[in-house]
Amino acid sequence: MTYTEAAEYILNIPKFTAKNKTGHTIRFLQFLGNPQEGRRVIHVAGTNGKGSVCAYLNAMLLAQGKTAGMFVSPHLVKMNERIVINGSQITDDDFLDIFGYVMEKVEEMEAENLPHPTFFEFLFGMAMTAFDRAGVEYIVLETGLGGRLDATNAIGRPLISVITSIGLDHTAILGDTLEKIAFEKAGIIKKGVPVLYADAQEASSRVIEKRAAEIGAPCKKIGKDAYEILGIRDKHIAFSCVNAYYGDTTWTLDNIGLYQPGNAILALEAMRHIFGNEGKISRWREALAGVRWEGRMEEILPDVYVDGAHNVSAVESFVQSVQDKEKGNIILFSAVRDKDYEEMIACLCRNLDTDFYMITLIDDGRAARIEELQRIFEKYTEKPVFARESLEEALRYVMGHQQDRTIYCLGSLYLTGMIKALIPDRGENAVRKQGDKNT
Repeated sequence: MTYTEAAEYILNIPKFTAKNKTGHTIRFLQFLGNPQEGRRVIHVAGTNGKGSVCAYLNAMLLAQGKTAGMFVSPHLVKMNERIVINGSQITDDDFLDIFGYVMEKVEEMEAENLPHPTFFEFLFGMAMTAFDRAGVEYIVLETGLGGRLDATNAIGRPLISVITSIGLDHTAILGDTLEKIAFEKAGIIKKGVPVLYADAQEASSRVIEKRAAEIGAPCKKIGKDAYEILGIRDKHIAFSCVNAYYGDTTWTLDNIGLYQPGNAILALEAMRHIFGNEGKISRWREALAGVRWEGRMEEILPDVYVDGAHNVSAVESFVQSVQDKEKGNIILFSAVRDKDYEEMIACLCRNLDTDFYMITLIDDGRAARIEELQRIFEKYTEKPVFARESLEEALRYVMGHQQDRTIYCLGSLYLTGMIKALIPDRGENAVRKQGDKNT
């Protein structure tokens, strides 16, 4: 079997099927030889910011002199992105080798009439196997959907649990209120295991605090009063931490998202809890400054940004980061059907000074219809709204009309991945050719 065939096999496992129960994942790990044992796990859940927190944690663990594996989702371009060992994505050869081993164990499971692992469960098993083979000390583990029923929750006793900001997303699966979603995310909390959480919404904070108290887990909230944003310069954001532990250190991030210092402080507080007086703060500072988390307010070309904002709360955070820009803006947007894209669009139109909007179609069966997205944009704005089914044509048009404006591409992680796949492969010149003449 080739790498491509292995990746295709995994991609063909239904992604949005019913979850297997946690007991099934535990049995799956047993068939794999319990590769998670002996590792110190940091478990991260939440609606927005999970991937960024994981990236910051991973970088600081390596700076601390530790070996670390990181399991994140989704991938933007290539499945290998989900499994990172000591700062590097798993190679195609290692991916294929581990796939073969996991498939052997899956066949043994099926021979005992146990269900085939889900898409996410299969990749989780591969990641744990990869980390075991690499002998890493720490694992940074991001949940997929939810937390309580997530495959990653098969880890019995993590070192610490982290819950990022909670927002309305995947409401058909997780619930249609902040309280219901927070309950699912709080499902990662374990007895006696400290939990840090972003105190962003009173409704979700109450649920997390209650669950921690019920189960007997030390709980600490991290609010906006834990840090101070000092400013943005040269497309880097600077902030300071209120806690004396960090001294008068000025921290910088290679990002302009005003929401990122909040993610960074969650990671910093987790590191402080783990390492205490042994924390190498100067190395952490250097590590954080060097993190570039793909698809999160990422500048892929001069003044062209992709952002994975794909729900209402993420879009609200996004507009807070760009609304004070002096230059004009262009928005390139797409979404999937099961998101509240009307409210996302309304938020963009009400809060951003945008010169024009471009709508495109993502390559996914769940893609929202272009005609529907255009209708909604025209409902909330009088600015020009264009549509191109082809992403390449959409990019060529907005870049051909960029001038001195900033282009922001958002609405779906699928869109972000498609753009990142297109730009490196085709290059800047492929999409900057003259612009589209057919307006």
